[in-house]
Amino acid sequence: MSLALALVTQSARLDHSQSPVLHLQPAIKQAPPTPMAEQKAALGDDDTWDPAWDAAIEEALPDDLLASSKVAKDVKIFCPRFNTLSPADKRAFWAYFFQALAGAEAGLRATANVRHTEPQVAVVDGVSHRMVRSEGLLQLTYQDADRYGCDFDWDNDKELPEHDPQKTILQPRNNLLCGVRILTNQLVDQRKPLLTKSSYWSTLRPGWPGYSTFLKQMANTPEACGRVRTRREAPVEESTLPMAESLVKSGTGTH
Repeated sequence: MSLALALVTQSARLDHSQSPVLHLQPAIKQAPPTPMAEQKAALGDDDTWDPAWDAAIEEALPDDLLASSKVAKDVKIFCPRFNTLSPADKRAFWAYFFQALAGAEAGLRATANVRHTEPQVAVVDGVSHRMVRSEGLLQLTYQDADRYGCDFDWDNDKELPEHDPQKTILQPRNNLLCGVRILTNQLVDQRKPLLTKSSYWSTLRPGWPGYSTFLKQMANTPEACGRVRTRREAPVEESTLPMAESLVKSGTGTH
């Protein structure tokens, strides 16, 4: 090989400016089913958690929910080993957390829709200009699009039936990723605890309706968390399965 050819070859090997940039996807682990998801599977109820939603959540998690020592302290009650877990196991914990939250908030029903009548929440939505409704897996509102930058489109959705799964606010990915933004705001931006009476979700407010349901749904946290199940968190009986769904219908299980 001539010197000139050798130099050209070496230059080609060193020049990566034209090479495509590879964006590595985070390692994804499927979270275990919550007690409610297990019961629905046993009853043949298809209106339940889709494991594919785990990946949507895990890919959207910001570093602050994975590496913050403050967050590790917040979730210690549910995941004692969180601080020492691999990134993949931390993501799996958060996927499980949002599944449990969706169970307490909406009975794992993606098209759940509640209009509240309590004076403290019966207000006008700043985007839809109608009385606030809590919608979807995490019972969110259209004004969350302005507050948290969520991907909800009222102009599109107002033409669709109330429980149409094509509504942007009812699409599981949109709803869950909005929840990630809201929780990040609570834990990181506002530096509030995970369980607090000022949480966006009433099911994360100790003593409020739905809180005990959320605690029961946290019974099956990933094994890597190293959490020992207590008697109080034993799987709920089949007769209690409608609990979260009845809370949603009555409007008392959400913010």
